[in-house]
Amino acid sequence: MALAYGFSVGGGLCARDGDRVVDLSGVAASLDELMAAGPPAWERAREQVAGAAEIAPPELRLPFTVADYVDFYSSLHHARNVGLMFRPDAEPLLPNWLQMPVGYHGRAGTVVPSGTPVPRPWGQRGPGDFGPTRTLDIELEVGFVIGVPSEGPVPVERALDHVFGAVLLNDWSARDIQGWEYRPLGPFLGKSFATSISSWVVPLSELSALRVQAPPQDPEPLPYLREAPWAFDIALDVELNGAVIARSNTRQLYWSIAQQIAHLTSNGASLRVGDLLGSGTISGPERGQRGCLLELSWAGQQPIELPDGSTRTFLEDGDEVVLRGEPLGEVRATVVPCPT
Repeated sequence: MALAYGFSVGGGLCARDGDRVVDLSGVAASLDELMAAGPPAWERAREQVAGAAEIAPPELRLPFTVADYVDFYSSLHHARNVGLMFRPDAEPLLPNWLQMPVGYHGRAGTVVPSGTPVPRPWGQRGPGDFGPTRTLDIELEVGFVIGVPSEGPVPVERALDHVFGAVLLNDWSARDIQGWEYRPLGPFLGKSFATSISSWVVPLSELSALRVQAPPQDPEPLPYLREAPWAFDIALDVELNGAVIARSNTRQLYWSIAQQIAHLTSNGASLRVGDLLGSGTISGPERGQRGCLLELSWAGQQPIELPDGSTRTFLEDGDEVVLRGEPLGEVRATVVPCPT
């Protein structure tokens, strides 16, 4: 298990190092403070982990304060599947998808740590129709946390210098609300009610050995996005009520986090300490590799069979979803009835 940083209730900054959990409150008051101190401080903290006092497994809270939240749409198979479902008579990929990392700005205030229940959201489901979503979904993602701020565009070759680490991320989606509201301005209330992240942040340095070459991008990206194609090789699982219903891998991402950062800042937008950048749903070419229920059930037409004999197209109240992927750990949440 890789080194990772968290924030414990009543204890402050802590680290997970293999099977050990240690107290780092003497190094920094919080992960926010450590990230803001910059890479030299990150390295000093890492050096102090080995000699730090071991503590009992803590009660963890949100590991850092989320500044801005951006969710991308960077898996080719996911984007193609969505196009096939909703534009069956047209080219599944829109013209811009292969030209740039597509994304949207989400709501930082509803990012919650693993273990936080997710209430079923209400919203407009269609003309004159307001109520709880009938098509609650998950999205299997990886999120990257910014540790070094920027002013102005960040070159793709220096983009990783701004990344502190990574988390597992579940960008919950109310598909009926999303489908009614998203044109012409994109995701809004169908996404903004909750985003779950793992309670531990794994430093980017811990992932360097998992970096692998990726297939060439076609067409070749514009110069500001151009780099040798690469991805991280991290196996991912989606578990629903104790049963694994999908297995994917971060190798399925077409656009890298470096390209996402270069594009995000290309108009002059800045990066802030604590910015969270989601990869978008990570899906592979086979049905069992799809990272959301929308794809797994093919928009509700192909129910998912569970070992207890029940089926699902979308989530029911009481369902527990766990996303796993070493060395990032897990992110879990249970669906609870909508507030009244």
